Amino acid sequence: MCSKSPKGNCAWHVVAEYILCGICGLLIAGCSRPEFLTGMGTGGTYLQGKEEITRRRGGDVDKAIVSLEKVVMQDPTYKDSLTLLGRAYYKKGRFPDAHQVLQRALAVSPSDEIAWLTLGITQLRLNDDDKGIKSLQGGLTLFNRSSVSGYRGFRYWDRAGNVKAATRRAIFVVSKGSDAKREDTIRSIESLLGLIDEEEWYLQMESAQDIRREIDGVGGN
Repeated sequence: MCSKSPKGNCAWHVVAEYILCGICGLLIAGCSRPEFLTGMGTGGTYLQGKEEITRRRGGDVDKAIVSLEKVVMQDPTYKDSLTLLGRAYYKKGRFPDAHQVLQRALAVSPSDEIAWLTLGITQLRLNDDDKGIKSLQGGLTLFNRSSVSGYRGFRYWDRAGNVKAATRRAIFVVSKGSDAKREDTIRSIESLLGLIDEEEWYLQMESAQDIRREIDGVGGN
């Protein structure tokens, strides 16, 4: 407690608490967006949209579309906002819109594996099987390369192996090309995307908890 600590440590603990609030708010934005993010401009609007698309228990797609359209209008190169908007359109069943936006996303970031995977299943939904399979093959290759040693800044990515298993399943189904049922291919990629979102959510929560423990430890010295 501060009352039992030197004044210097007490002051540091108070400062650390304020820092923690800001960091944790950003880290767990994907699963539980703090209210203070509302109205914070492009960054806050982006996090609102991302939360609804990647949350574990299904989000409000309409809300995501409104948020992400605002972001894209303000700055179409902002992080992966185009990719997320394409995913939102896909989830809403607006496949032509998803196709158009995902092509824009790949023009901005040609190595965006999530954009390629979402474009692939969108093309399958639009009955463009040949292009869809090629997009999926490219997306899976990019994802494998980018997740060899961690992923998206997370060093301990997929410790349980769930994403890796889903990736192997998706590669197997996609490798069958037109011999596989279209719906089986789509489901395998949708499952993979969902597990990627879930793993990122879990690691964001874990990172926030680690920071909490570290700051408590500093304050208690």
